[in-house]
Amino acid sequence: MATAVTGASDPSPIVQTRPASTADETRPLPHVVLLASPGMGHLIPLAELARRLAVDHGFAATIVTLTNLSDAAADAAVLSSMPASVSTAVLPSVALDDLPPGVGFGTLMFELLRRSLPHLRALMCSAVGLGPIAALVCDFFGTAALPLAADLGVPGYVFFPNSFTLVSVMRRLAELHDGAAPGEYRDLPDTLRLPGCVPLRHAELPDGFRERTDPVYAYLVEEARRYGRADGFLVNSFEELESAVAEAFDRDAADGAFPPVYPVGPFVRSSSSNEEADELDCLGWLDRQPAGSVVYVSFGSGGALTVEQTVELATGLGTSGHRFLWVVRMPSHDGNNNALGADGSYRSQDDPLAWLPEGFLERTKSRGLAVAGWAPQVRVLAHPATAGFMSHCGWNSTLESLASGVPMVTWPLYAEQKMNAAILTELAGVALRPAVRREDGFVAGEEVAAAVRELMEGEKGRAVRQQARRLQEAAARACTPEGPSRWALEKVAGKWMAGLRNGD
Repeated sequence: MATAVTGASDPSPIVQTRPASTADETRPLPHVVLLASPGMGHLIPLAELARRLAVDHGFAATIVTLTNLSDAAADAAVLSSMPASVSTAVLPSVALDDLPPGVGFGTLMFELLRRSLPHLRALMCSAVGLGPIAALVCDFFGTAALPLAADLGVPGYVFFPNSFTLVSVMRRLAELHDGAAPGEYRDLPDTLRLPGCVPLRHAELPDGFRERTDPVYAYLVEEARRYGRADGFLVNSFEELESAVAEAFDRDAADGAFPPVYPVGPFVRSSSSNEEADELDCLGWLDRQPAGSVVYVSFGSGGALTVEQTVELATGLGTSGHRFLWVVRMPSHDGNNNALGADGSYRSQDDPLAWLPEGFLERTKSRGLAVAGWAPQVRVLAHPATAGFMSHCGWNSTLESLASGVPMVTWPLYAEQKMNAAILTELAGVALRPAVRREDGFVAGEEVAAAVRELMEGEKGRAVRQQARRLQEAAARACTPEGPSRWALEKVAGKWMAGLRNGD
């Protein structure tokens, strides 16, 4: 287990790391510093990247997290199984109380990362005994750290925990503002057409990208403008999932038009054997179901449906005629599809099962199971009984589903999930969309039931199942010793090592 390092109560970070040495203990291992943005969707894949760098490529690593907007216990749980050569550091809290009341999570996150840079500099400059720093890898929302990498004379790389397509959207955002005056912001087009990407309708753009008046838009533009300063990008995707987009970036890197973009995924967290017994009840239930008979329903750690939509989903699952395992979260009472507040904590801790329709659990107990709040998702998706996934289309969940060859029904809620749904349905061909009649995206019970039946019984369902199995094989190949993602990361590691040798 990696050593946890905290500095929340001290003006400078305190680093207490295991010695990271080569087998003969004669010299420290080359070291990579990885800066995480707040949120499990960012931390989990970054931790898997650190694991790969340590296990497959011989680096030591420090994963840097932030005190503000983070759940210390959840972060610790994710990082507890890291190899001995991966340590963690928690930067001290920074003041955010000067920001206007009511600012959203996006604004808080960008300001937090920017204001934490002095602490990150102190950490990197005072890291005694960690070995030579080979690179700084920042999350794609943390590119304010790239000038720090340049100041310290180390390569600065950007890690995308999501798709090639999002890299391309960010790049176009920067191009749109070439030559723009400070404070001048321009809207992305109604339909965004990017090399190798599925055309993105305006409504499918990620949150914060749709209107230049959105407070987060200015931060996104500045992030995108810094991308040209990166030495490279590491993307949590694999070639066969977004092959045309990857090829377009390869051509641009060869021409010197954009830094190299490397597919290094998919990063899928290992299933844990430490879950509590009551949390494993759903696995025991799956053991009793026929192979390929269950639709898994979950909207991620931050997804929330309205009370009305929760009732309709229950109605649709109940009338679909198929088995289901539903992870139920507290419904939203204000129409906000994000269960997390601006500070990153859950807005409600009440029992979500109490909001299901009266008698639903009793009526469906012979073929359905509803669990409150959480399920061991990687193990559920890998279970032989699981045949489909009704998903919010978060990228981590997407890759976990593909790694198990499970096709999806898309139900995007926020962030970049609508864009991911477009990738999965129109580009990758591994998912179906519910036929939604209402303009506000509300899915009626009969539409839920129809989507489940099509996935489980229909011709379209058969096609996406076959494609999901093909991409499962491609995802498995990508990270084998001879796979393209493994070789891409090996190429990056070679560059970092060459830089250290040239600096000696």
